[in-house]
Amino acid sequence: MALIVTWLGHASVRITGPSGTVYIDPWKTPKGPKADIILLTHDHYDHYSEQDVKALSSASTRVVAPMAARVVTDTVSPGGSLRIGAVNVKAVPAYNLNKAFHPKANGWVGYVIEMDGKTFYHPGDTDRIPEMKTLSVDVMFVPVGGTYTMDAKEASGAVGDVRAGHAIPIHFGDIVGTERNARELERLCSCTVHVLEPGQSVTIG
Repeated sequence: MALIVTWLGHASVRITGPSGTVYIDPWKTPKGPKADIILLTHDHYDHYSEQDVKALSSASTRVVAPMAARVVTDTVSPGGSLRIGAVNVKAVPAYNLNKAFHPKANGWVGYVIEMDGKTFYHPGDTDRIPEMKTLSVDVMFVPVGGTYTMDAKEASGAVGDVRAGHAIPIHFGDIVGTERNARELERLCSCTVHVLEPGQSVTIG
């Protein structure tokens, strides 16, 4: 069953399919179809934007995050899961190994989303961590910008760890990283890599 994936810039992603519309970390994306589900990985300003969440929400939107906030309807911690309609959401660890921007102790998360026969992994702001080897997904949204997350070389290893068939580079082109980082991931990965422009979509069938 085909789903449409749109990279909205930085770490912001939209997945659209028969089961609904899911946004992950919407930032600088106040316009677009209303969300059935919004997933927030942590509360840094470029991942948690009340303005964007409110603009994309309807009365029935579920907002999931690892922290309590005014716009959040469901809180999760690493290892937690929930089912929203026909969509399964699992929170997985996200943290840095050798830098202090995203400590493991904060309990911040990435998400594995199962919907319409496909499995998507948005790892949040993270390094290549051992827990990734426990996952197996169809599509990975993979940070490549370095500094706060993985660089392209580390990201290519992470894509292999989760056995992704498709990789979509994210977390570049705004605060940190450039398209060159995304192209480096494309060069290093053996799977299909989709280097998108902000607002550009790809169909995952």
